[in-house]
Amino acid sequence: MGKTNFGGIVKSVCLEYTPEVQCGDYVLVHVGFALGKVDEAEAERTYRLLNEMNQLSELEVESELTAVPAGRAEAP
Repeated sequence: MGKTNFGGIVKSVCLEYTPEVQCGDYVLVHVGFALGKVDEAEAERTYRLLNEMNQLSELEVESELTAVPAGRAEAP
């Protein structure tokens, strides 16, 4: 298991499928599982597109409920 930070929301994710991932790497996460490692440019592009499609509102609601500071992912 590891912790990820997406838009200031920190969540635990399963790293079973991505044993090569290191602290500070960017990963594609679906339903609590890291499915693959992506580079920083791809992570930024994906975040920007999700924002343009208004698909980040779930994060805004959750961030209001949990005071989680923004920062890099922590070691598992």
